[in-house]
This record gives sequence, C-alpha cells and structure tokens, in this order.
Amino acid sequence: MPPAHPFDDDKLKEECGIFGVTGLQDAATFVALGLHALQHRGQEAGGIVTHDPLLGFNSDRRFGYVRDNFTSADVMAGLPGPLAIGHVRYSTAGSKGQTQIRDVQPFFGEFSMGGAAIAHNGNITNALALRRELIEMGSIFQSSSDTECIIHLMARSLQRTIPERMEDALRRVEGAFSVVAMTRTKLIGVRDPLGVRPLVLGRLGEGYALSSETCGLDIIGAEFIREIEPGEMVVIEDGVVDSRRPFRQKRSRFCIFENVYFSRPDSVIKGRSVYESRESIGRVLAQEAPVDADIVCPVPDSGTPAAIGYAHESGIPYAMGIIRNQYVGRTFIEPTEHIRNMGVRLKLNVNRALIKGKRVILVDDSVVRGTTTRKIKEMLLESGAAEVHFRIASPPTAWPCFYGVDTPEREKLLAATMTEDEMRNHLGVDSLKFISLDGLYRALGEEGGRDTRHPQYCDACFSGEYPVQPSDQIDQGFQLKAAE
Repeated sequence: MPPAHPFDDDKLKEECGIFGVTGLQDAATFVALGLHALQHRGQEAGGIVTHDPLLGFNSDRRFGYVRDNFTSADVMAGLPGPLAIGHVRYSTAGSKGQTQIRDVQPFFGEFSMGGAAIAHNGNITNALALRRELIEMGSIFQSSSDTECIIHLMARSLQRTIPERMEDALRRVEGAFSVVAMTRTKLIGVRDPLGVRPLVLGRLGEGYALSSETCGLDIIGAEFIREIEPGEMVVIEDGVVDSRRPFRQKRSRFCIFENVYFSRPDSVIKGRSVYESRESIGRVLAQEAPVDADIVCPVPDSGTPAAIGYAHESGIPYAMGIIRNQYVGRTFIEPTEHIRNMGVRLKLNVNRALIKGKRVILVDDSVVRGTTTRKIKEMLLESGAAEVHFRIASPPTAWPCFYGVDTPEREKLLAATMTEDEMRNHLGVDSLKFISLDGLYRALGEEGGRDTRHPQYCDACFSGEYPVQPSDQIDQGFQLKAAE
C-alpha cells in the first residue's frame, strides 16, 4: 500500500470493520455493501469468505477499497452462497506498513468437524506470548496478525463443536475484540467481556446481519435489533439466534473514542446517534472553554458536528472556513518533492474571503502529533486570519491505545511530553483548550461525569488507565501510569 496522506497520518487510525450475513441469497453482495459503509474503519485491504451448500467455502482477499475490488460481476460470482463474512483492515498489529495478502482477513481454518472463517476487530494484548507458546507446541503461522492466534487455539481445543472451540480459545485471549465467524451453517458474533469494540445485530427478511456499526445495517436495509452485549456470543443458524455467555461478567468499558471520532456520525451507539453525541461534546466544550471570536469553523469532516454544537452554545456564527477536497485519498500520486511539501494543502483549502480579518475558533476532534494542526494554523494566518483559537473535542491524547487503534509511541504524542501551555506555544496559536474528561462524559449523557472508581468507558488514551493489562507491551518495556 502507498503511504498515508500527510493529513491522515496525524489522525488515529480507525481499527477495522467486520460484517456478516446469513439466510440471504448472494450473501457476499450484502457483505460488500456493509463493508463499503464501514470503509472509514479500514482502507488498506478487505476480504470476504462465503459458504455455498454445493460449492463449499470461497474466499477473496484484496488490497484497496471495497468499491475497487468487490463490485464486478466476475468477482462476486466467485463468492456464492447464503452465508458470508467480511473484513476491512487497517493494520494495528503485525507488520505495519508492510501488509501482505496473507495478513488480510477473514482467516479460514479446516477443523475435524468442518471449516470455519473468522474476522476480528480489536487487538489481542497477549498475542506475542500466545504465539510463542503455540509455535513451541508445533503451530505454524502464516501471517503476522494477532487474529491467527484464535485459529490455532481453536485447532488445539478439545471441545466438540466450532462455537465451543471458539469459546475455549477466546478465554485464553486478553485485550479487546469483536469477532464475526462462520461455519458451513452458522454465523457467529462475539464481543469481549468489557465490550470495548462495537458489534450490532440486525435482521433483513428471514436473514440476519452482524456489523461493527449500525450504518452497515442501514446500507442493506436491515432492521437494527440490538447491540451484542459485552461478553456475549450469538450463534445464528436456521433463522434462530442463540445467545451464550462464555465469559465471566465484567463492567462494560466501551471505547469512548468511538463517540469522538471512529464511528460514522450516522451510526447509533447506546441508543443515541453519534452525530448528536458529537454536537453535545461541542456544546460542553463551549461552556468549558469560551473565547471572543467572530466565527466557529470545523476541521472537516470529523470536527464538523462538534463545531456546530460549539457555535450553537456560544452564539458565535458557524462557517465553513476550511474546505476539504474529497477526491484526494491515500493513493494520491505525489510525483515531485514540491508536491509532497504541499502536504495538507492537497486535502484542505482555506476559504480566504471568509477568513480574512476574522478571529477564528477552529474545532477539531483531537490532537495527536500536532503536525497537521500547525500547518492548518499557518494556512489560516497566511489567508489573513486575525486570531486562531483551537478548541479540541476530546481531552489530550497522552497514552497509546493497545485495543485495536494504531497510536504512535507515547513519546510521539504531543500531550505526553507537553503541558497545555507548552502545546499552545509549540503550535503557535492564540489559545488552545481541550474538553475535560469529566466534560466529555457529561456530553455523552453521564450527568455525574466520570466515575473515578469504575469508569463507564475505556478512556485509556486520555487517562492512562488500562482496563486490560497490555501484557505484551509491558514485556517489551512499556511503563504503565504510576499510581496516584
């Protein structure tokens, strides 16, 4: 894959997306549509596995976007059957920047009781330890993906059925995961005991669908039934949904950043639209960090709902001061050093007539390395902005995520090495303010803010409090936050 565009390289990467359907003719077509709706969760590669009663299992895995790979009649004809699962990938484990086709999911395994395919969103935090153990016991790995550990654990299980073997395998796994899997007759969905990563269930006619987000159900016209609960496994066969509880029950710790950035704004989380949540974040941000200015502008597109909320709450007019070029993607050809140095300008352009002479509040979802923030500030000043004030719709990102998000090393996170004032000076802006962690919780409907004893979400990227021990990282020298 070509390198990410400079604008995208300063954003946290959106884990992966998973989708599955059963009980529908030409199931692969529905999966391709679902993956297209989940493309924001992974743009490196995608794959689909199907099963047909006469032709058996069929698989196709390719680099690039769903629209470029799974739309031709010839490709889809090679994926027959009423049962299918699929995956879109952004690498969070394995050989980052060196993705090979063998790393692309879904993975397939042949067991004594038949074949099974599996696709996984999240990150196994003890994958290196499991891999070493399995290799010592004779397992031969074909990929660098942590997901393959699940296949090998299933192969070594003594349980009688594939769902039981999956339960057995996942009890050995630490970290965050949502899984869709399939046998010849069953569609399976599982969430980790903390429910860090999302998974929802929908129905279309006599068939069922599993998706990372509700927007995947919307695109195929499926009715949203419910979220798969933390620690729940559903096994769907012959139109019957069997719910199981293979793990010891724990308090839910859903990823708070799904509300801030990862999920599509038209998806629904915990009964509330993501758009509504982000607008609410902007309102609380305006209450916590007011400033005199002439206009409120989003960094498109992820900052838009929060900017609208900020403008409504503050009474300062909302304006599209920055325009995003929608046709510059990850595969943009950069033929010369001069073009490469244009960086963010290839994707964002300032609305000069609107910005000139104005005191601008710029709202973005997060600050990671800060490189894009500095470039945007320079563009605004070059366009004649009188003042530039940054307001960030999340707390400072000071800790890496080990649960399925590709985060830079801690020393490369701006907030890990600088105070807020130091960041403001480094970025060269007139003011810089982040929403507080308590404010973020209140914006998401937790009126009492964050419960410090039992946090309602996983917020490790802000707080440094990891709900699941990142065992592999600790073994490699990662230092946890010191107890206060």
